[in-house]
Amino acid sequence: QVQLVESGGGLVQAGGSLRLSCATSERTFSSGSLAWWRQTPGKEREFIAAISSLRDGTRYGPFVQGRFTISRDIAQKMVYVQLNSLRPEDTAVYYCAADSSSRWNPSSYVTDYDYWGQGIQVTVSS
Repeated sequence: QVQLVESGGGLVQAGGSLRLSCATSERTFSSGSLAWWRQTPGKEREFIAAISSLRDGTRYGPFVQGRFTISRDIAQKMVYVQLNSLRPEDTAVYYCAADSSSRWNPSSYVTDYDYWGQGIQVTVSS
C-alpha cells in the first residue's frame, strides 16, 4: 500500500525556516522519485523539488533559487524539504508526491506523479 504522510508544517515568521517531512512506504521509496509540491487557492500545483532513487538525482523548481533543499533518509524511508528564508508568498499547502517510474532525473510534471499525500499547511507571516 502506498502511503505518504507529511508533517512539520505550521506558522513561521518571514525569514524563518521549517523542515517538512514525508513518511513513505517501502514501495514508494525504493523506486521512482519523491517530490514536494505546493498549492495556493485558485492556482495550479507548483513544483518545488524532487529526488530520484536512481543516483539521488535532484531537480528544483525555478522559484526555489537555493532557499529550499530536498533530501531523503534511506533507512527511515523519509523525504524532507528544508525551507529557509521563508516569505509570505511561500504560504501554501505543501504536498509530498511519488512517481513510480524509474528516472535518472526526476520529473517536474504533475501528471507524472501517481501518489500524493494529504498536504500540510505552511503559513508565513510578515
